[in-house]
Amino acid sequence: MFAYYLALALRGMRRSRVLTGLMVLALGLGIGACMTTLTVYRVMSGDPIPSKSHRLFTPQLDSDPMKGYTPDDELPEQLTRFDAEALLREHHGVQQAVMTGGGFSIVPDQPDLLPFFVDSRYTSADFFSMFDAPFAAGQGWTAADDEARARVAVITTELAEKVFGKQPAVGRDIRIDEQVYRVVGVLKPWQLTPHFYDLNTSRFGNTEQVYVPFSTSRELKLSRNGGMTCHSEKSADPTSLASMCTWVQYWVQLDTAQQVSDYRQYLQGYAERQHAAGRFERPARTALHDVMGWMTLKKVVPSDAELQVGVAFAFLLLCLVNTIGLLLAKCLRRAPEIGVRRALGASRRSIFVQFLVEAGVIGLLGGALGLLLSIGGLALVRQSPSGVAKLAELDMTMLALTFGLGLAASVLAGLLPAWRACQITPALQLKSS
Repeated sequence: MFAYYLALALRGMRRSRVLTGLMVLALGLGIGACMTTLTVYRVMSGDPIPSKSHRLFTPQLDSDPMKGYTPDDELPEQLTRFDAEALLREHHGVQQAVMTGGGFSIVPDQPDLLPFFVDSRYTSADFFSMFDAPFAAGQGWTAADDEARARVAVITTELAEKVFGKQPAVGRDIRIDEQVYRVVGVLKPWQLTPHFYDLNTSRFGNTEQVYVPFSTSRELKLSRNGGMTCHSEKSADPTSLASMCTWVQYWVQLDTAQQVSDYRQYLQGYAERQHAAGRFERPARTALHDVMGWMTLKKVVPSDAELQVGVAFAFLLLCLVNTIGLLLAKCLRRAPEIGVRRALGASRRSIFVQFLVEAGVIGLLGGALGLLLSIGGLALVRQSPSGVAKLAELDMTMLALTFGLGLAASVLAGLLPAWRACQITPALQLKSS
């Protein structure tokens, strides 16, 4: 029976090609606009590590000076080096990692390859297992390497191929900023989007290409990237242990609700001890956020992105209204045909289903056009220099959503015209014809 309704729908669409084309175009434009903005929004707001986002936490401590203090002040986004290393040393989580961004100059051994600059990350041994970093070869360094301030490095596959070619990189030396490091691991292509563990560098940019121990970076006084907040800091070195500048990120893995509760108590106790010792001038205040809570707090998704999605769906609604009007016009033009079918015994239900099938076919065509427009729109978005633009790709989920949205929109638009077609009185149509 469905094949019969489908044949009637295709026949009706061929008889009204202009109206059908206008409806497909209206739906395609609305769906294309929606899917383009929704794809970009999904990249920006999606869970970057869904398997562990509820188990990874970042703490906040109020280490700011008393001057200008109000109880509702925002807590510092980062930690001082002293506090980050103290939390790491006291080890009250399942795993924990201290880190900051940096930059390196790679000096290849090949005479035909000039030195070049790459982004780096100074971190601790648990970083790779905490964030599920996939290794193509080797592994991360150990806690003993952290303690020894070892000259070891983990690099990406891209960098390994550039420096070592097809030869294995693990166990070989790489010259970084005039220092020689031993490569202990090579990472597969890997990127957490957004770059939640350090929102002070590029939030949607590329992942770092070199990782070295944080302790090593401090011993060698390596240059760093990212934000730093100092309040009238007099220290000659704001990255020293004595400095109260905040510039270090710290993440901890807590697997159970009890662990989270215990860590909150530990964090508060630590802040109270620092206040009692005179390091923290303000009353002890702390906070602990999981990945999605941290992204919400730091407003990773800008408000204009949400506004763009709203505008796109409003445009789709306008396209739906136009489609409903065109379907109603088409229904009125076919009133004599409907009257004859009703007089020959067709039920109202069959007329209703026929028009819904026709609306569904129009929706699928509109979805196909919307898909093409989305692909074109995202290609234009990727020309933007912003980091998030380069990540805007339609995946299978968004592909299915495109056709689902087209079908749902057209069926929704077809409900009123289909109901109107059911109300046509056969006798009046036969009399007028």
